[in-house]
Amino acid sequence: MRKRPRAGVVALAAVALMATAFTGPAGAAGETGPAPAGHQATQRAIEAAVAAGVPGVAAEARDDSGVWKSAAGVADRTTGAARTKNDRFRVGGITNTFVATVLLQMEAEGRIGLDDPVDRHLPGLVAGNGNDGRAITVRQLLNHTSGLFDFLADPEYAGTYLTGDGFLRHRYDTLTPEQRVKVALSHEPPFRPGVRHWYSNTNDVLAAMVLERVAGRPYEDEVRRRIIEPLELRATSLPGTGTRLPQPSGRAYSRLFADRPERIDDVTETNGSQSWGNGDIISSTADLNRFYGALMRGKLLPPRQLAEMKTTVDNPDWPGASYGLGIERLTLGCGTVLWYHDGGAVGWISLAAFTEDARHQLTFNYNANWGAETILPLVNAEYCPPTR
Repeated sequence: MRKRPRAGVVALAAVALMATAFTGPAGAAGETGPAPAGHQATQRAIEAAVAAGVPGVAAEARDDSGVWKSAAGVADRTTGAARTKNDRFRVGGITNTFVATVLLQMEAEGRIGLDDPVDRHLPGLVAGNGNDGRAITVRQLLNHTSGLFDFLADPEYAGTYLTGDGFLRHRYDTLTPEQRVKVALSHEPPFRPGVRHWYSNTNDVLAAMVLERVAGRPYEDEVRRRIIEPLELRATSLPGTGTRLPQPSGRAYSRLFADRPERIDDVTETNGSQSWGNGDIISSTADLNRFYGALMRGKLLPPRQLAEMKTTVDNPDWPGASYGLGIERLTLGCGTVLWYHDGGAVGWISLAAFTEDARHQLTFNYNANWGAETILPLVNAEYCPPTR
C-alpha cells in the first residue's frame, strides 16, 4: 500500500496500486456504520475478488464476536483444488515487522541503540557512490528514511530474479544478503539520510543483517526463539534456501511477462534466500493475526519500545499515511484508523490490518500478484461496511 519502486518489479507493482485508494479523503463516514453481525460484507468482497480474476483468497478476521475464517477460489488452477482457510503462504514484506520487533527487544535489553550508526554493526559494508553507513542509523533503516536505493528497482536485478525468463531461469539460485545490498550500493542514494520516507527493500535486508550481527546467530534462529516459539506460531517458518511451501498450501501465480499479460505462470517454488530478511517468512492468516495481536497488546515489547514502533514519519507520496518501525498507519475513508503491513512477493499479495488495541483484526492473502484493485473494497467491507 506504500509506493514501491518504478516499473519492472512485477511481484510488487500490484501492491503499490493500493496506496491512493487507502489514503483518500475521509469524507464518506456518513455512508458507513458499525459492522453488521458476522462478516457478510467481507465475504462478498472476497468472492468479488475471485470473480475479478484472483485465483484464490484466504482470510481471517478477529473481533469481539470471535474468530471468522473464510476461503474462496482455487489453490491450484490445474487441479481445481479449493483454497483452504489454513493455507500457508509467503508473507513478503510482513517479514519486516518480525525483524523490527526483534531489534526493539534487543534495544530494550541494551544490546543495540536505535540511533546507532549502521557502520557500528556492519563496519565498512555501506560505502561507495555516496552511500555511508556512518551517517545512517538503525532507526532510519526501520522507518525507511535512510535514502538507500532499493535493489529491487535495479533493472538488471529485476530482469534476472523477478520477471520473465530471468525469474524462470534463476528462481532456484541461492543469493546472499551481501549480493543484494551490493546491487543497491552500485547506485547513488536518492536523498540524504533523514530527509524523507521512501520504501527501500535494502533497508530491510540491512536491518536483518544488523539483527544477526548483534545476536551472534542466524537471524532466523532469533525470530524463532523470540517470536515464533513463545507465541506457538505453528504455521510460521523461515525457509532458508528451501524452495517449497509447507502443507497445507496452494500454488502461487504471476504474470511474469508484461508483453503477454494473458500468460500466467506457476511461481510457487523459489529459493527463500532471494527474499532473506525482507520477505522470506512463510505463515498463515491465523498466525499473523496472533502475532500482530500479541504485538499491539504489549506482549512482545515493553511500553517504551512499542511507543517507538508506533512513532511514525509521514509518507510524502501518499498524504494521510505514515510509517513507523515495521508497521504503518492509515486512516480509511470512513474515519477508521488502522495499523497494518502489506506484503508483496512473486505470486502473492498479503495484508494484515488491525486497530491499535488489536480488538479488530483482518489478515488475508491472494495466491497471485494481481487484483490490487479489489483490496480496498475488501478492507472497507470489514472496517467500513455499508449500513444498508
